[in-house]
Amino acid sequence: MANGITDENILIQAGLSEEQALVYGSLLEKGPQKASNLSSWTGIKRGLTYKVLEQLEIMGLVEKKGGDGTVATFYPQHPSLLMHTLEGREKELVLAKEMLTFSLGTLSSKYNLITGKPSVQFFEGLLGMQKLYDDILVVKEDILLIQSNKDRSRPEIEEIVSSHIKKQVSAKIHVKAITPFVPDTKEYIEKYDEQNLVTRRVVSIEKYNPEAQIMIYGNKVGFTSFGEILVTTIIDNKEIASTMRATFEGLWSGLEKDHKEILSSIGL
Repeated sequence: MANGITDENILIQAGLSEEQALVYGSLLEKGPQKASNLSSWTGIKRGLTYKVLEQLEIMGLVEKKGGDGTVATFYPQHPSLLMHTLEGREKELVLAKEMLTFSLGTLSSKYNLITGKPSVQFFEGLLGMQKLYDDILVVKEDILLIQSNKDRSRPEIEEIVSSHIKKQVSAKIHVKAITPFVPDTKEYIEKYDEQNLVTRRVVSIEKYNPEAQIMIYGNKVGFTSFGEILVTTIIDNKEIASTMRATFEGLWSGLEKDHKEILSSIGL
């Protein structure tokens, strides 16, 4: 074939091993054959040739006729069946990618323990936010939260958050939250904070209205920005988490006066 690409190369690229490609290619070229002939033509030992033919049978690329007292003959099946093999590999790759995505944080943490390097992961869309919340449930430590008002107008985000809060409460994970004050904040404080294990300090939205949400948990810090594209970043590093925790506590202390004034103004 042109450019040095052989039928064997194509078969290997389609997922066959070198031996499988040689045997199947010989059957396509010469027609139905006995294993002994295939062994001679391909240079593959007879015992291995039988094993390869058995593998090709399982894949549906070869049909065996005869045997049980007669010498079996092997017939090639249509090469279009290789498309099914490729489609199966594609599905396996998609599944493997999804599994790796959700396990990458744990694997990275193990790597970080022996290298001391911070792990930084980036995710786009709702999947990234879900990944952050799933990781919080794995770590199972209390959370320091700097809430962004930007997420409240998106029903799909509220759905994820509501589902996560139930799991978070079941895991007895407490939240210490700094929240820009908006009209429905009072309802959250009155109806939901205690049952959701939340201790909250509110601040005037004119004074403080962060564009991104920050969640500090364990040795990790999760940032979610609510721009046109939802982006979540998870940093796994003890020193960074400790620094962010100290920053949060400083902000928490500094908001005490504003917090009391706002609660007083709304009758709480």
